[in-house]
Amino acid sequence: MPIFTGVTKHLGGIDKDTPKQQFFYGLVQKNVLVTGANGQLGNELKNLTARSNLPFQFFFTDSDTLDVTDRDQVTGFVRDYHILYIINCAAYTAVDKAETDVETAYAVNEKAVENIAIVARQEGVKVIHISTDFVFDGQSEIPYTEEMKPHPLSVYGQSKLKGEEALQAAGGEWLIIRTSWLYSEYGNNFVKTMIRLMNERDRLTIVDDQRGAPTYAADLAEMIVHILQYTEETEWKTGIYHFSNKGETTWFGFAEEIKRQAGIDRCELAPVKTEEYGAPAPRPAYSVMNLSKICAAFHVEIPDWKEALKRCVDLIYASHDK
Repeated sequence: MPIFTGVTKHLGGIDKDTPKQQFFYGLVQKNVLVTGANGQLGNELKNLTARSNLPFQFFFTDSDTLDVTDRDQVTGFVRDYHILYIINCAAYTAVDKAETDVETAYAVNEKAVENIAIVARQEGVKVIHISTDFVFDGQSEIPYTEEMKPHPLSVYGQSKLKGEEALQAAGGEWLIIRTSWLYSEYGNNFVKTMIRLMNERDRLTIVDDQRGAPTYAADLAEMIVHILQYTEETEWKTGIYHFSNKGETTWFGFAEEIKRQAGIDRCELAPVKTEEYGAPAPRPAYSVMNLSKICAAFHVEIPDWKEALKRCVDLIYASHDK
């Protein structure tokens, strides 16, 4: 089941022909800029809002249409299109490559966020920024709360934390959502890669000593739209929030469940330790996040990760069969 049955009741279509705010069922339609729109979350937001009958008009951009590392471009877009909300999905997410491509990682994950933050404060725009569980070092033995001190291990995690800090330092109305182990039917991700490799190979080795919570990007997209609705109907709630699907597993356990739900009989799965895998960037051994704050603040129930995975796997196979 989807997270918010209240959201899906209102799905329909949004007219994107004009950048000016429109009247919608007697209300002014609010303009929303989505950056990083060609990524997994951006695509899920496109999919959700394309069939939505909400009082928002969404403008989807990526690096080819809006360079968020250029503050003047961000300012111009916000002013030209009368933006009232920014959903920042833009990120440098190549965790291992970031160890050597440091300058680019910080340009996208810190400098671009700083640009968005400063423009948003100046123009009175609310920002929803997507961050990551990689801001933690994985030494906790209980799910991470928003109050626990970050200590990133990798360049990727460090650059994402700097982005969070830049957004908070700018002031204004911001909301940070940290998420983990994101997957969807779009782009390249663990679920799609596992399905492909399991159908190609007889044996795979999967890391079994990193523990976290898979997140279906469609559920995160629905959470974001719910926050927009909640803000318009109730109030804005500045702060840091954690979001993933409920429950926890290892990458090996995740792979086993993908295999089961995809109905793949072939391919042996073998557990392996992180040090044997030999990835360039260090990963947190434990990055499960506590979801209590976001559930209480926005009155939501979040599905278990296995139920969410089933919806995604079904869509991947349905799309493949067409």
